Amino acid sequence: MKRVLLFVLALAPFALSAQHFEAGIMLGGSTYQGDISPSTSAWSTNDVHAALGVFGRYNFNPYVSARLNFAYGKLSASDADANAENRRLRNLSFESSLIEFGLIGEINLLGYDPEGLTRRFSPYLFGGVSVFRFNPETNYQGQLVELQPLGTEGQGMEGFGEKYNLTQIAIPFGAGLKFAINERLNLGMEVGFRRTFTDYIDDVSGTYVSFEELLRGNGELAAILSNRSGELQEPSDTPIDVETGSFRGNPDNDDWYAIAGITISYNFYRGNGLGRKGKKDFGCPTF
Repeated sequence: MKRVLLFVLALAPFALSAQHFEAGIMLGGSTYQGDISPSTSAWSTNDVHAALGVFGRYNFNPYVSARLNFAYGKLSASDADANAENRRLRNLSFESSLIEFGLIGEINLLGYDPEGLTRRFSPYLFGGVSVFRFNPETNYQGQLVELQPLGTEGQGMEGFGEKYNLTQIAIPFGAGLKFAINERLNLGMEVGFRRTFTDYIDDVSGTYVSFEELLRGNGELAAILSNRSGELQEPSDTPIDVETGSFRGNPDNDDWYAIAGITISYNFYRGNGLGRKGKKDFGCPTF
């Protein structure tokens, strides 16, 4: 017990001297890895889209921080970019908006304290939990069509399970760098991966349902968009049928997505309008 007390007392100066809140923005890009990636073992680098975010971070001491995070981006991929010919012949594609809310903890490996600029640079590791919203669509005859309501793998039909949920949980983790431009402004860069628990970000997971069975159960549009390989044949409006249970995707691997970017943030120091060194603080919150 005595050793624990001594350890806490040793950390107290750091906790008292470095606690502060900061708010910032992120500008970067988002991409995905899944059943329609060019390679099932590689990220879809052909389809990187602009992403942006805002965050609030609380620094408990120079080594530990936590932040609330909001991010918006887009994910997409096409079998036309696949490395394997059988994947190109499958001829599936998707695009989806992405909205994410996350609670993330950070470990500053070198210690980071911008006030006084004594610790103005540090790499950091982060991890946490997030809730994200997606909605896969595909281009059909010049129009974007939402795929989840169709049940392209038989979802909603007897014996095929329910339609997947468009709101899911993910585990964000990654690394970044922080640099204090001055005592108020921080510049950073970050690369983060999201391990999800759904295989349907791209609307592809398991097996085909035959054209006639899907036509009877979920309608013509679901049957057409489930198997688009016939569009590469002549005439292109003649669907190619497959047996129910034929391979369509890989249900053993859930989809992933990633967000990377540059961050800039502003520090708010504690005190009744004053920083620890007597500097005037603007709209400083108290905790």
